[in-house]
Amino acid sequence: MKRVLVVLLIAAAFAGGLWYGRRQAPAAAGKPGERKVLYWVDPMHPAYKSDKPGIAPDCGMKLEPVYADGAAQAERPILYYYDPADPKFHADNPGLNPETGNDLKPFRVGDAPGSVQVSSEKQQSIGVKYGVVTRGAAAQTLRAVGKVELDERLVSHVHSRTDGWIEDVYADFTGRYVKAGETLLTIYSPELVATQQEFLLALKARRMMRSSSVAGTISDTDSMVEAARQRLKHWELPDDQIDELERTGKINGTIPLAAHHSGYIVDRKAFPHQKVTADMDLYMLADLSIIWVVADVYESDASQIQVGQWATVNLAYEPGRTLRAKVTYILPQVDPQTRTLKVRLEAPNPKAALKPDMFVDVNFDVRQGSALLVPSEAVLDSGLKKTVFVAPAEGVFEPRTVEIGRRLGSSVEIVKGLKEGEKIVTSGNFLLDSESRLKQ
Repeated sequence: MKRVLVVLLIAAAFAGGLWYGRRQAPAAAGKPGERKVLYWVDPMHPAYKSDKPGIAPDCGMKLEPVYADGAAQAERPILYYYDPADPKFHADNPGLNPETGNDLKPFRVGDAPGSVQVSSEKQQSIGVKYGVVTRGAAAQTLRAVGKVELDERLVSHVHSRTDGWIEDVYADFTGRYVKAGETLLTIYSPELVATQQEFLLALKARRMMRSSSVAGTISDTDSMVEAARQRLKHWELPDDQIDELERTGKINGTIPLAAHHSGYIVDRKAFPHQKVTADMDLYMLADLSIIWVVADVYESDASQIQVGQWATVNLAYEPGRTLRAKVTYILPQVDPQTRTLKVRLEAPNPKAALKPDMFVDVNFDVRQGSALLVPSEAVLDSGLKKTVFVAPAEGVFEPRTVEIGRRLGSSVEIVKGLKEGEKIVTSGNFLLDSESRLKQ
């Protein structure tokens, strides 16, 4: 009886152990096809590892599993086939390398060195945003500070052609606008008086010689009259005053000095009762209908500015108002202090809106064909190389070394390393770069 009881107890213990083992086996082995987890990491700080799931103690983010196979859950597309012994050999289909006889292996999306795979949840947490490599016009706006200057071709100076004394001054303040032919002042000149007397004597001699029988006397007196008339014109005595002098014989010792061109008085040295000489600069007049804008362009941008190019001038004191200006001359020397080049532009100046010595903003429109463009924030510049993260498939990010060209506003020209239409990362690439470096 005791033996039977012992046998029954042993059988019961065996059956219980078998039942317990069957209950525990699925939990240990996991579901069929389930991937084995090696450990869990902090997505923000991959150096932190844990042997069980949970929350990262430093940033509070959910830990993510790292699997033993390291492969994506979805099958990654095959880009091409290659020979491991000759990585430069590529083929579209599997087979053998005809030169080495080696089996070709598939190169899948994400196999590039430094490629990382990031789940959609993690992408959202680190703020990954995307852009596209585009081809467009390589246009940019070069901004420079300009200074308004007088157009030297429209500046005129007023001088007296004879010595004398100023009597009346009509243009009596700087800044006044005068028209061509308008009298600026009058000058009393002893030389003018003497020349008028010569003219009257010549006229008297011609009248006396009209009854002379001596050959050539009339023509001689006519020459004397004409010579005296030309001297009066040389003093800029108007024709109507010369005619009046011939008709009345009354001498007038003052000369009206008129403006030869219209413009604003920008400098005045003429005052009543002042003695003047022929070499004195009495007025300087400037026509402001056209002005010059001299812009300072950095020497690194000088090659993009050409004569004949158009630019936009913005008025600082009147926001929103612009004028179109054309580059007419580029000075041949760089300023050694500011390292800038002087670029002269010409612009119409309606209502004299731009005043000399005024500062303005100059925007040059630069267009130089087409180029591959990416947003500037997509390029990571470490100093030694420049990197852009490409997204060839969902959740896969590949670091691509690129060569950049010009910076065109908010975009950067790509010379080498990318193709048009490729999907790239424009935000969150710093964290992707950190994880990529850990895998290299």
